[in-house]
Amino acid sequence: METEFDPAETAVIVVDMQNGFCHPEGSLYAPPSEDALDPVTGLVERARDAGARIVYTRDVHPAGQFDENHYYDEFDRWGEHVVEGTWDAELHDALDVRDADHVVEKHTYDAFYQTDLEGYLDSHGVNDLLLCGTLANVCVLHTASSAGLRDYRPVLVEDAVGYIERDHKEYALDHADWLFGDVTERAGVAFA
Repeated sequence: METEFDPAETAVIVVDMQNGFCHPEGSLYAPPSEDALDPVTGLVERARDAGARIVYTRDVHPAGQFDENHYYDEFDRWGEHVVEGTWDAELHDALDVRDADHVVEKHTYDAFYQTDLEGYLDSHGVNDLLLCGTLANVCVLHTASSAGLRDYRPVLVEDAVGYIERDHKEYALDHADWLFGDVTERAGVAFA
């Protein structure tokens, strides 16, 4: 079943398709994240041709970001990754990032937390978000839930999402669909 999206009110949010996650030499490489590159770029191309907005997020951590934290420490949990100014933190070369696209630099799992994403979407009249990228149960899920709480319509594109474990992806998609968003496949996305 197809769902039509008005490109004037739609943005594709490409979450964290960076060398650190999608390249075999990346610090937190997961093969399914690399596998998501072609589906993501295909979705972006279709959306761009229709006139939708394209937003890329980059997870970037200054070297000492967590030094003084009481509890929240991604380096402790995941090891050092996507450190500011490194190749690891750059968007993957397979992505066709253009000047008209918006790039959001974030420092947590949630692309809305202390970034300009909400202001960008509101200033461009965006209501519907097609979310793709990686990881399904981490940054994609937390960004999608944050979008829903802000009254955007988050739609997770299940065949354009990377993951570490398949059951983590399935959990994230089921949870999003049940609680705050929608789930579709690329074939189910149409632009009015």
